[in-house]
Amino acid sequence: MGAILLSSFSHEFSLPLSNPVIVFLVLLTIVLLVPIFLNRIRVPSIIGLIFAGIIIGPFGLNLISNDASMQMFSTIGLMYIMFTAGLELDFNDFRIHQNKSLIFGALTFVFPLLIGYPVCRFVLGYESLASFLTASMFSTHTLLSYPIVSRMGVSKNQAVAITVGGTIFTDVIVLIILTIVTTGGQRGLPFSFWLRLIVSLIVFSVIVFFFIPKLARWFFQKIGDDKYSHYIFVLFILFLCGFFAEMGGLEPIIGAFAAGLALNQLIPHSSALMNRIDFFGNALFIPIFLISVGMIVDLSVVMDGWNTMKVALTLTLVALVGKYVAAFFSQKIFRYSASQRNLIFGLSSSHAAATLAIIITGFQAGILDNYILNGTIILILLTCVVSSVVTQKAARKIVLEQKDGQLTKSFMGKFAQEKILVSIANPPNIGHLIDFAFFIKDKKSENPISLLGVVSNNIEAEKNIINFRRELQESVNSAIAAELKVDIITTIDHNIPDGIVRTARETMADIVFMGWPGKMGLFERWIGDKVETTIKKLDKNLFICHLEKPLITHNRIVVISPPLAEREYGFEVWVNKIATLSQELSSPVLHLGHPDTHKIISNQKNIKNLFTFQTFTDWTEPLECKSFIKPDDLLIVVSAHPGYISYLSILDDLPTRLENNFPNYNRVVIYPQQYTPEHLLDDEHPIFTPV
Repeated sequence: MGAILLSSFSHEFSLPLSNPVIVFLVLLTIVLLVPIFLNRIRVPSIIGLIFAGIIIGPFGLNLISNDASMQMFSTIGLMYIMFTAGLELDFNDFRIHQNKSLIFGALTFVFPLLIGYPVCRFVLGYESLASFLTASMFSTHTLLSYPIVSRMGVSKNQAVAITVGGTIFTDVIVLIILTIVTTGGQRGLPFSFWLRLIVSLIVFSVIVFFFIPKLARWFFQKIGDDKYSHYIFVLFILFLCGFFAEMGGLEPIIGAFAAGLALNQLIPHSSALMNRIDFFGNALFIPIFLISVGMIVDLSVVMDGWNTMKVALTLTLVALVGKYVAAFFSQKIFRYSASQRNLIFGLSSSHAAATLAIIITGFQAGILDNYILNGTIILILLTCVVSSVVTQKAARKIVLEQKDGQLTKSFMGKFAQEKILVSIANPPNIGHLIDFAFFIKDKKSENPISLLGVVSNNIEAEKNIINFRRELQESVNSAIAAELKVDIITTIDHNIPDGIVRTARETMADIVFMGWPGKMGLFERWIGDKVETTIKKLDKNLFICHLEKPLITHNRIVVISPPLAEREYGFEVWVNKIATLSQELSSPVLHLGHPDTHKIISNQKNIKNLFTFQTFTDWTEPLECKSFIKPDDLLIVVSAHPGYISYLSILDDLPTRLENNFPNYNRVVIYPQQYTPEHLLDDEHPIFTPV
């Protein structure tokens, strides 16, 4: 009996491991422990995962073989990396700085290629095809250090914006080069190859960028809030596009990257779906892919004399020099400071995702050898370290240069941070309202979004509070699962509007959301009763929302504002919030309003390129603007409180007109804040006078 158990035990643990349970346990142990350990010594986890793959791989301890199951994980992880790269690109930043981004993209593509090709061809002695493919790898960059600039508060710096925008240019061009080299490079490049490539690209682009977004928009709208189906659908589109790319003779990673671009505008960066995509990718698919990359590194080749180290150090030096030259010329052209130059160099010098995609694909195609493969792994390790150090120092220096020594809100804690209150009248129908609040919320604010329920002060008040919290708990749990901060506030009041106004003051809310009833027949009674009273009493920015369709289904945001809207205190708030919504949805904004309002908005450097303008001043009949509004627009109307500078009498019944004229539209009416609570401190009342 003991011999049988011993034989079974030895069989289970014979190398390489064959039991899928034990294999997966080893992989999960690495994914769990390596990042925890490396975070303590401030080393990027990507380095540790690759090293772990080297150790457990067939050329190390041979714990796990590089069999079909690992290759499947490797393919999934690689496609997932390219998919998220396309999904996370900020098209709004690219549009705002598109000219500078294209110039930088061209510089950071051309210089590394021009420096890298002769080095690989004449110094390292590789053939033309291998030299060209390796040199194109130098042109790519992965924004591995972007979390550093985000954490230090310089992500809005123009140097960061053009570096992010240049990623689009370099990734697309290099991936096309990869297709040309791997598909036609080994057989030559006859006319038939170019014809097939062009036709394939055209057909593929039409399917992916025309039909896929329409299919996705229809699916998200019809399925609603089924969080599981949404994620499975995204994976389905990812691998469908990869399959279409292979059918057209392209690399599947191009299909994955294109799928990310196609869904970019339908998956907001602050959405729960985006959180799930990041979660599963960063927790499982991408780490196992990085381990599989390490498993193909042949330690015997790395240790085989000087040749491997020579290739690795040469590749690393060329990659860093090429990126620094591109950053240097960008600094001179755009007249940036030395700190901005170093920030560009730091962000663009790390090589990871696209670099791995190119080298592994070239290695599998037989174009590149083990020396290039292993040298590239060392290059990734070294450039990731250099990128992190340079970016950290440059970002810190920029922060110190911009600091003026005065007190700012960041010194005042979360009480000075944005607070959003969402008043809930019908808990089962709050999904899109909460999405809207999350999309426009200041990402730097630590305050949760508060869901408010006001129940009547009667004998069943306590029972109604319990029911309200129970009905909202599923929404709260979903938000928590997506790492979104939400809390529930319930209060009792004889009058619903008074309860909303009182709670908004008690919580020091900056913005209050209210929803309209779904049934059309209740609209007039609602507006004439609770909402109208709330509008009159509330001294906060008020967003009254009718949202029956997912916000991601809109292709454009149309904003209508009255004359002198720019004179209201809350003007800056609603303009910035609409700009934030535009960036989240990747949707342009059409502003219908007075030329003076247009001028103020167009002077805002960070948001002006999100807006297009159409003069509209006929407020005797404001709904004449209907000709500018399309069926897939999100309609936002800016109103005003009676007695304030932009108030017009026609605004009194404007919500009712909107309901009657645009019954099937998502629509929002904004009432800007009347005054700032800080004005109280300027009052001469004795209570505000320092002793």
